[in-house]
Amino acid sequence: MNKLLKKIDGERLLLGLAAPVLAVVAALVVTALVLLASGKDPFHAFNEMLTYGTKADSQTYILNKATTYYLAGLAVAVGFRMNLFNIGVDGQYRMAAFFAAVVGAALHLPSVLQIIVIVVVAMLVGAMWAGIAGLLKVTRGVSEVISTIMLNAIATSVIAYLLSPGRLAKLDATGNVTTPLIPNSGHFFEISTKGGPLYGFLFVAIVAGVAFWWGLSRTRFGFDLRTAGGSDSAAHASGVNVKRMVVTAMLISGAMAGLVGMPQLLNDSYQYSLDFPAGIGFTGISVALLGRNNPIGVGVGALLWAFIERATGHLEFAGYDKEIAGVIQGVIVLAVVIAYELVRRYGLRRQQSRVGAELAAQAVPSKNQEVAA
Repeated sequence: MNKLLKKIDGERLLLGLAAPVLAVVAALVVTALVLLASGKDPFHAFNEMLTYGTKADSQTYILNKATTYYLAGLAVAVGFRMNLFNIGVDGQYRMAAFFAAVVGAALHLPSVLQIIVIVVVAMLVGAMWAGIAGLLKVTRGVSEVISTIMLNAIATSVIAYLLSPGRLAKLDATGNVTTPLIPNSGHFFEISTKGGPLYGFLFVAIVAGVAFWWGLSRTRFGFDLRTAGGSDSAAHASGVNVKRMVVTAMLISGAMAGLVGMPQLLNDSYQYSLDFPAGIGFTGISVALLGRNNPIGVGVGALLWAFIERATGHLEFAGYDKEIAGVIQGVIVLAVVIAYELVRRYGLRRQQSRVGAELAAQAVPSKNQEVAA
């Protein structure tokens, strides 16, 4: 039996490596066919993407973008691990960034304290906004999908109302409506590189990933959360309060979502305005799916997404259609989801057949011994 378990573990590792390889190959093949159908040379396109995407300034851009996408992916992944589909990350991070910008501009504290206050405000606002969906689910049975979609729309309206001259914003010299600038004490550190400034919030994202892994994989809370997400009956049998875990998971997901806008706010714009990036929450869903809700996998997915975004943006200048970026991103997500599902089913059948064969082999000698007796 020990040998069987070792074989199963070895096969599981190989299948885990086979899934992403299969997904990448399938995505490249489908993308090449799409390019050929549009009358373009796929090999030239791939070469252009690789050349441009590996330049120094592109590498810095990719790391900065991946920092934001990684945090968004982790926020979505927390919900996924609890079997919750938090579509509201987009509204949660925008609400968090807006109020963090307002509070940060109104305070003049020592640098470390100023940054801590801004980040804590962002996490609290994000958690509170996500917590509404959690409470609606456990008290009224409202699907988190519906409630988070509606909360995204409400967040947009609330920000539009408050982000106006005379309320919590002002009109700058260029005609853009913005919150007041956060003072220098609220600016996060940057690292000067050959390709430009690298966001220091990258290290906060790494810490968030480690906390995600440790909290869900090495603590009783993580076990309870995964149990509650897998089966309500099993969770109740283990003494887990499922309703409390739902609300807690949404609060944590929202708090993580509150960090999504911080790289942009504290390392770039230092204010919230009408052109503050939107839609990152939906990118986080794709990144979480790419990474299979694993912090390392989500990191790889964030880097891949940022690379495609950067590299395909250059293809337009090389004569390719600008929509090719969306095609490639969509193909990759579909390929990853399908590849992992196919590999999972294949691995499950292999394990069942091996276990059945091993049990049958052990039963034959026992039967022979009974006959001899």
